[in-house]
Amino acid sequence: MKRKMLFVMVVVSLIVSACATPAPAVEPTASGPTKFAFWHSMGGSNGEAIGEMMKRFNASQTACIGEAVFQGSYDDSLNKLKAGLQSKDIPAVVQQFDLATQVLVDLKVIAPMQEFIDAEKFNISDYETNVLAYYSVDGKLYGMPFNTSNPMLYYNKDHFKAAGLDPNKPPRTYAEVLDVAKKLTKKDGDKVTQYGYSMAIYGWFFEQLLAASGGLYLDNGNGRDARATKAAFNSAEGVKILTWWKEGYDAKVFGNFGRPTADTQKAFDAQQTSMMIESTAGLRSRLNASQGKFELGTGFLPRPDEAAFKSAGTIIGGASVYIMKDRPKAEQNCAWQFVKFTTSPQIQAYWHTASGYYPVTKAAYNVQEDKDWVAKYPQFVTAVDQLHLAPNTRATQGALTGVMPQARQLTELAIEEVIQGKATPKEALDKAADAVTKAITDYNKTVVK
Repeated sequence: MKRKMLFVMVVVSLIVSACATPAPAVEPTASGPTKFAFWHSMGGSNGEAIGEMMKRFNASQTACIGEAVFQGSYDDSLNKLKAGLQSKDIPAVVQQFDLATQVLVDLKVIAPMQEFIDAEKFNISDYETNVLAYYSVDGKLYGMPFNTSNPMLYYNKDHFKAAGLDPNKPPRTYAEVLDVAKKLTKKDGDKVTQYGYSMAIYGWFFEQLLAASGGLYLDNGNGRDARATKAAFNSAEGVKILTWWKEGYDAKVFGNFGRPTADTQKAFDAQQTSMMIESTAGLRSRLNASQGKFELGTGFLPRPDEAAFKSAGTIIGGASVYIMKDRPKAEQNCAWQFVKFTTSPQIQAYWHTASGYYPVTKAAYNVQEDKDWVAKYPQFVTAVDQLHLAPNTRATQGALTGVMPQARQLTELAIEEVIQGKATPKEALDKAADAVTKAITDYNKTVVK
């Protein structure tokens, strides 16, 4: 109950701060502007958008000059961060994925974002509640939400029309997905030429489906009421997910394109599968890929039944930004100014339209640039509606432990074993849960004194 009460307290304090007056921005020092580094893991067009955001920040004031530095994947960036701790070769602010929260907290290398918020009485009452909840530990907001997403159903409306299905009514439940997938699947003899539905063997999708079923991934309220001690995903909810997955695969209406999400995306873009589960962050790419080929539709992440749409929801995905504790105060202050800048309505609207990640603040939706974009691409409304309809529960707040990367790999192995017929859903999940529990026990021994 301790963690739950503390989170309630921090939410109240943040709402109260809405009436406070923000402190003035930092001023240039006698030696000139303060330089600071921002490590990120966004490549391609998203990386270009971050570069533009930093360019706009540098132009908006004279006290700070930031440099956005691409560090490869989130794992690569985290490993570089750990390696640089001794030499102090670390940035002032770093973008890290959702799985790193507990690790960074336990390393004691980040200055909680809550400290900057409280010192300035900074107003974040407009920030999405579920997003704040995800990055809060023991009542403190450690990372400021940056690029946020959740998974949803993408589908080919042209395929729906050809199969005599309503293109404006995507399936919502496991049973409906299976039924529609059967109607959409096409075969040439024994060879499937068009699968009805597909999703990558990705642990994040399993975590999302579990949360959307109301199930917990870890004990102790997903590690949020107290530090997690064991896995909990080998539950009835978890077994039901893999049973459904296996049923669709055995019926040859669910396609399996492996672990890399990019391979399933390519299959969908090439119209080799009519439906798929993918992050909302991929919407811009899917719109570009479908243009002139087929009409793209979006729907909510499937649930086990209709009741689950009222009681459960998706987890926040993506990443947040963290300010490093062991950097000069001037750099920390500049990092804080940059963090605030990135979450302003105008910049959030730009980030939303440039990347496909949804805004972390509600005010961004009122910016004309954002209004115009959503009007042009109404498919994105699905992601926003899904976020706002998700109840704030321990399940939707996501799992909190320092071994989530390993846990995700172990659940992916369990999914593969089930699909390949090497184990039943219960057997595979029990095996994975035992391995995750051992990893948690070993990890906790290194951080709990």
